[in-house]
Amino acid sequence: MALVTSKEMFAKALKSDYAIGAFNVNNMEIIQGIVDAARAEEAPLILQVSAGARKYARPSYLLKLVEAAILDTGLDICLHLDHGEDFEICKKCVDDGFTSVMIDGSKHPFEENIALTKQVAEYAHAKGVVVEAELGKLAGIEDDIKVDVRSASFTDPDEAAEFVERTGVDSLAIAIGTSHGAYKFKGEPYLDFERLEKISKLLPDTPLVLHGASTVLPEFVSLCNKYGGKIPGAKGVPEDMIRTAAKYGVCKVNIDTDLRLAMTAEIRRYLIEHPEEFDPRKYLGPARNAIESMVRHKIKNVLGASGKR
Repeated sequence: MALVTSKEMFAKALKSDYAIGAFNVNNMEIIQGIVDAARAEEAPLILQVSAGARKYARPSYLLKLVEAAILDTGLDICLHLDHGEDFEICKKCVDDGFTSVMIDGSKHPFEENIALTKQVAEYAHAKGVVVEAELGKLAGIEDDIKVDVRSASFTDPDEAAEFVERTGVDSLAIAIGTSHGAYKFKGEPYLDFERLEKISKLLPDTPLVLHGASTVLPEFVSLCNKYGGKIPGAKGVPEDMIRTAAKYGVCKVNIDTDLRLAMTAEIRRYLIEHPEEFDPRKYLGPARNAIESMVRHKIKNVLGASGKR
């Protein structure tokens, strides 16, 4: 039981057809719900921290919460920086004890992205930390990241192969049609599996990553709206598409929106049904249980990672 990198996790997943859930964390209840689910399903686990989570919960608190989760559950956990925007933030997380970092240079031109990513990879690898990078731009909103549909772009397979060779990154986040947030598709859901297959064939030994891959479960959207929420028309990536992606080299699937929806839906329900309550434990406890149940479903039925620890 320790903080580990994703290297061994990904090596196993590449030889099979399952993916590993990378769940965004913001507080104790979310962490507890996720790790309890992973322990119950005997699944490998990545916990990741966004820029927004760092601002909200503060890095030192999050690191100690993850360390406590390891002691409590006996799990090996990979602690990952999600969407590091520059070298300095990646360096800080490496120095603080993160075992994996993402440098997101997708907003830069190709050559600038390569130079920045290589700089991070060289520093992180010297410290035994693995690096994820991104090529292509996902539409949508996540914390401070905002990309409109017109600015989004799919990953070019040939550029992906060149990018990995020149940067030495350990995994690559690609854009094939997913998007951040709860409103992923206006029409019928579409992922470019032909593009994914080309990238996978060109990079057979490189773990691929799907960002913006929450399925935005209808039951949680409905529950939020029933108890005063206003998120009509929210739509995510169908679960069968995530399972298909895992067959083409996708080893890591990022999940954030589904966690937010599960927690918020249960808190809304509890407070409306129990207006006399003001003890946070009374509504945060059920919210934690909702997260555990949802994550177990994801691990078992969407990612196919049960029993793969």
